[in-house]
Amino acid sequence: MGSMPSRPSSSWPKRAPRRPTDRQRMLEREVKLAAPPAFTLPDLDDLAAAVETTPVDEHRLETVYYDTPDLRLARWDCNLRLRHGEGWTLKLPTTGDGPVLARRELEFQGDSSRPPDAAVALVIGYTRRSALVPVATLSTLRRRVQLKGRDGAVLAEVVDDDVSVIQGLRVQSRFREVEVELRDPAAERLLEPILARLRGAGAADGDQSSKLSRALGARATAAPEVEPIQLNPDATAGDLLRHVIAVSVASLMRHDPGVRLGDDPEDVHRARVATRRLRSQLRTFRTMLDPAWANSLREDLRWLGTGLGSVRDKQVMSQRLRGRTPALAPEDAPMVAELADELQTESEEARARLVLDMRADRFLDLIERLVEASRAPAVTAEAQQPAATAVPTLAAADWKRLRKAVRGLSNHPTDQELHRIRILSKRTRYAAEAGEPVAGKVASRFAERAAALQDVLGDHQDSVTAQRWLRDAGKGERAFTAGELCAIEREAAATDRAEWPRVWKKLDRKRLRRWMI
Repeated sequence: MGSMPSRPSSSWPKRAPRRPTDRQRMLEREVKLAAPPAFTLPDLDDLAAAVETTPVDEHRLETVYYDTPDLRLARWDCNLRLRHGEGWTLKLPTTGDGPVLARRELEFQGDSSRPPDAAVALVIGYTRRSALVPVATLSTLRRRVQLKGRDGAVLAEVVDDDVSVIQGLRVQSRFREVEVELRDPAAERLLEPILARLRGAGAADGDQSSKLSRALGARATAAPEVEPIQLNPDATAGDLLRHVIAVSVASLMRHDPGVRLGDDPEDVHRARVATRRLRSQLRTFRTMLDPAWANSLREDLRWLGTGLGSVRDKQVMSQRLRGRTPALAPEDAPMVAELADELQTESEEARARLVLDMRADRFLDLIERLVEASRAPAVTAEAQQPAATAVPTLAAADWKRLRKAVRGLSNHPTDQELHRIRILSKRTRYAAEAGEPVAGKVASRFAERAAALQDVLGDHQDSVTAQRWLRDAGKGERAFTAGELCAIEREAAATDRAEWPRVWKKLDRKRLRRWMI
């Protein structure tokens, strides 16, 4: 191992001082390429009309990464770093397709003695009671070119990073990578031309892992603490239960930071779905589970689901009312916006309460128990049955409850009765989805039809809830607009009432349920 490389001088300015806020956020979108030792950044001039490139500048970056001793953040595709002269940065993954790696990037104030509390709070669902400690030190020689538009705005940035992993005062290992970071939506058109020119200069498609993961190797790229097991044809019902629990717990945990951050309503939605699915799965498989263990877990999941629901219901209603604006006269639009804004405010207040709950011991204990449940649920001897026969039987039980409830309805069911049918259809859907690994496409088709029933009845329930809220909120000068919105919602509910029996008939077909025993 060689000694630490010398520090080149540079005129690259330090990052501008941050505003006095706890954090700043952006969405990082980048593509990584591998670079050979002799690689040189190619000329990127004339790449596109009205795009200028800056001269190559060079800078040395000194970075310390923090994680738990077992690298939980890295294994969940997150990282927290302290970079000399720049401060603290937390990167959180987002879901997306294609070659572009998208991550939330958040910058925090704070001294170098310990990670900022605001950053730690966002990842406490991963770290829980484990401390964040320095796990890697990297020294990077960065060569950078920026591509700017006519107005001087940075569209994209291309960097050639020569990275040294430091152990004490010596270089433990080295690697090199090229990153293309898109800074503006308008830069999308530049991506392929940039990549083509970089590949022409010798760069190649490479590892998309973070620098930390490359520095620490297999420990950092290991599976996260919750990982669905692979199922084989001989899987037991217990194996399948462990698999479906892990899928739901992983989804809940991946969306946990987004719920705390509050910048994307989809995170609350996905976390709520995962919580509901877990409760439903524990109910469907209850004959194979220790009753006290399952009931306790379901109760805490109900508690969490109630908090998530308080946020999500207001989000949905706010979006719903905004979507009604085109149906009203233009002069009513400001009042619709006022009503929708009030709902959004209520949603944010509910989220603030939820985040406090998610910092409490009850939540941290729940996550610990869910992690353990994904590995070793408290099953009984019943779970040793073959999944291929046991799970279809369990799904059939949920289906029969739904069918019995539908057949017991009058010609004019109440809103509450339809809401009950929706709940039962959701349980039936989740049971069918649990059976997909062993029953295949036939279970998937059944689940899709059950989901369609759940959707139409869910829309009906949203209409009912919106009407109730509008009647309470629509006082004084709001009354006229609230009344108009109520009328629209009543019409929407009537449409759903007319539609759901047709959707039910598409589900209630023998050929769709032949896989159930």
